[in-house]
Amino acid sequence: MEVWRLLATLLVSVVSMITVLGGLLADLVVSTTAKQHMRNPHWPPHAKFHNGQTICLGVLLGLLALCILWYPGGDLAGRFHLGVIIAALYWLAMIGASLLPGTRWVDPEFVKDTRLVLKMPPQLFLACFIFILLIISEMLFFL
Repeated sequence: MEVWRLLATLLVSVVSMITVLGGLLADLVVSTTAKQHMRNPHWPPHAKFHNGQTICLGVLLGLLALCILWYPGGDLAGRFHLGVIIAALYWLAMIGASLLPGTRWVDPEFVKDTRLVLKMPPQLFLACFIFILLIISEMLFFL
């Protein structure tokens, strides 16, 4: 039983690390994707501000989830479930943002350069993958 809980916690930790590093790397560091975000000369400064806000939010949420997951003592199940919720928030916000008017997964100038994954934009595929990992972790926790 403890092995399954450890595996579940490790899965949520992986999601949390992806959340910490994902936006930071994709939007700011990796040149092929950063040119679509923080390094995009067509983006106005206020759009870059909100992208920076999103990057920082991912880092903070991921770190908070890790702290809660690995904090010693207390209610293990409660901490685990709270860690899962916190780890999911960034990705839920991404899905929510895609529903707002005028938003697109990819700017028109980069549509040809963006490879779909299973007919989905890469960000949507990653969010779906993250949710699958979180659901699996919840199932493992109860084994």
